[in-house]
Amino acid sequence: MTTHITKKKTPEEHELERKEAELRTLEATLADRELEYATLQAELAAFSFQYARRVGVLYAKLDELNAQLAEERAKKKPRDDRLRKEADEAKAQAKESAQAVSDSGDDGRKAAFAPSEDLKQLFREVAKAVHPDLAGDDEERERRHRFMAAANRAYQSGDKAKLEAILHEWQTSPEAVKGAGPGAELVRTIRKIAAVGGRLGVLETEIDAMRGSDVFKLKVKVDEAAASGVDLLGEMADAVNREIAQARKLLSSVAVAPKR
Repeated sequence: MTTHITKKKTPEEHELERKEAELRTLEATLADRELEYATLQAELAAFSFQYARRVGVLYAKLDELNAQLAEERAKKKPRDDRLRKEADEAKAQAKESAQAVSDSGDDGRKAAFAPSEDLKQLFREVAKAVHPDLAGDDEERERRHRFMAAANRAYQSGDKAKLEAILHEWQTSPEAVKGAGPGAELVRTIRKIAAVGGRLGVLETEIDAMRGSDVFKLKVKVDEAAASGVDLLGEMADAVNREIAQARKLLSSVAVAPKR
C-alpha cells in the first residue's frame, strides 16, 4: 500500500503566493497606466503639430509684423526709451514664437494619433513583460529600460511589427528566466511591488500634469467643437489672419509717416 504524503507549504510559500497575486494585479494596473501615459503623450504631440501648422505659424507671423511695427516706431523717435524697450520686447517675442513653430517640427505625426485596440493590447503585454520596475538589479533595470523605451517609440509610431519583435526578443532571452527558491523569490517580489507602486505614483503625477496643461485643455475644446461639426482651429486661424491684415496696414502707414 502506497501512502501519499502531501507536503505542506511553508509560511514563505504562502506569503509568496499572496504577494505574487498582488504583484500581478499591480503589473496589470501599471501596464494600463503606461498605455495611458504613452497614448496621451502621442496625442498631445500630434495635436501640438497640428496647432503649430495651422495656427502657431500665423501667430509667429503676427508677432514678426508687430516687432517690425515697434521697430519702425522706435526709429522715428530714437530718444524714446519706452519705444526702444517695446521694440526689443516685441523682437524677443517674435523670436520665441518662430522658435516654437520650428521646435514643433514635422516628425511624421501629421494625423491625429489613433492607435488600434490590438496595438494597445500588445503594448500592455510588452509593458507587463519588460517594465524596468520589475528588475532585480541595476544591470537588468538598464536592459529593461532600453526595451521599454523602444516599445514606447514603436507604439507612438504605430509600429505593431516592431512591438511584436520587442516582445519576442524579451521572451526568448536567457535573462527572462527567473531564479528558484521561495525565500529569495519572496524578497524579489516584495521589492518589485514597491518599485511598481512608486512608478504608478510617478505616472499619476505626469498624467495629471499633462491633463492640466494648456495644450490638453485646448485639445479638449477642439475635439468637442469637432464633434459638433466646428473647426475650431480653422476659426482661430481666420481670426489671426484678420489681425495679420490689420498689422500689415498699420505697418505700411507707420513706415511712410513723417518723423516727429
